[in-house]
Amino acid sequence: MQKSQLISIIIPCYSQAAFLDETLSSVLAQTYQNWECLILNDGSPDNTEEIAQKWVEKDSRFKYFFKQNSGVSSTRNFGLEKATGEYIQFLDADDVLFDTKLELSLQAIQNAVNEDIQIVFTNFKMFTNNAKITTEPYCAFQQELFTYENLLYKWNDGFSIPIQTAFIKSSLLQNIRFPEHMTAQEDWIFWVNLFKSNPKVLFIDQTLALYRVNMASRTMSRDMLEDQLKAYEYFRNFLNEEDFHKMSVVLISRYYKKSSYFITKYNDTKNSNTYKIGNLIKKSLRKLHVLNLSKSILRKLKF
Repeated sequence: MQKSQLISIIIPCYSQAAFLDETLSSVLAQTYQNWECLILNDGSPDNTEEIAQKWVEKDSRFKYFFKQNSGVSSTRNFGLEKATGEYIQFLDADDVLFDTKLELSLQAIQNAVNEDIQIVFTNFKMFTNNAKITTEPYCAFQQELFTYENLLYKWNDGFSIPIQTAFIKSSLLQNIRFPEHMTAQEDWIFWVNLFKSNPKVLFIDQTLALYRVNMASRTMSRDMLEDQLKAYEYFRNFLNEEDFHKMSVVLISRYYKKSSYFITKYNDTKNSNTYKIGNLIKKSLRKLHVLNLSKSILRKLKF
């Protein structure tokens, strides 16, 4: 293994001090040794700083930074500015890496000598409080999934990418950043931006990361839909007309299918969350001047 290839691990932290020791322990346990770990305190009100400083004193490869609270996207971007490694490993402050994550990811790139691999994805499992008790991932990764088209049209429909599953060549991120105006769905926009250049991708079908399930996180609700529609507004100015048209049809169809069951079941009340979601879709499409793009589908949405 080439010791000269430094890997930067970027960990944004906000109110996750309870999990930070476990996360940083998984970094320290890495079999590949040439790394730096940037612990980025995004103005967290808990004892994140105390825990981070303990790890900095323990091993100089840990580096601690404090910044005023500005959100996970801004914090990850801050980390990218501070990182000096040839490869980037993102990791959230409550998730865990298996001890061979860095080694096997880098090894896969080095073994594919003539392919210039820019991103390595690995498989993952989910857990809640005990990392020894895991459940299968919410989506079945396979090499063919990692395309620009799938990221555009299948995201949140049985497919999304936990950030810690990726191992990315730093040069690929030179002009790519997370959208700081978004409070959710920022990963979706990040991946679409990244894949627009059609990077060379390799998938390792081994579980090398654990994704902690937050039971209080958003589900397919009005809040989550609002988040996705905000991203949709962003894509209106980012995608070409053909891609945006296709995305419109896909999203309208998807939410029609998701809501039709509830419309049938609760069609007696205009105060239902489903009714409000339908109106939200319609208002967003009107705002984006795309209400007429898919009339045949929208006629079915009787809101």
